[in-house]
Amino acid sequence: MATYENLLDEAQKHNIEVYEMPMLPRNKGLYADGIVWVNKYTLTTVDKACTLAEEIGHYHTSTGDILDQQDIRNRKQELRARQWAYHCMIPLNRIVEAHHARISGRYDLAEYLGVTEEFLQAAIDRYTEKYGISVKADDHHVILFDPLGVIKVFPT
Repeated sequence: MATYENLLDEAQKHNIEVYEMPMLPRNKGLYADGIVWVNKYTLTTVDKACTLAEEIGHYHTSTGDILDQQDIRNRKQELRARQWAYHCMIPLNRIVEAHHARISGRYDLAEYLGVTEEFLQAAIDRYTEKYGISVKADDHHVILFDPLGVIKVFPT
């Protein structure tokens, strides 16, 4: 599971400096030139993990100043960073693991995965856009996105 501490280690591996700084409540984090700033006061540790995952996603997927979200190229880079964060924090196999652990309900699933409910919903929405209403997670499982669930597939 990608926890805040694991993500701090990931950042360090890539020589990304991470600072917790007081920021306006609307700002969760910011990445620029190998430095991540995470809002120190308005976020829980789970919020910080989701934010840090996205900011590390910017390190891996973005170039230049993308603050102007009116520019479609910048919006695409923002989306790529979020997708990186979704795959980091909620890989498909973790949804299958949660199913086997008998986790039900979005609140419990978010807690199991170590993400906020908002982040979980955004990831599910993005996975639905990418894969449609379902995706084959592995040789034995299909994940349904609406309603969210896992189906065990038996070989024929």
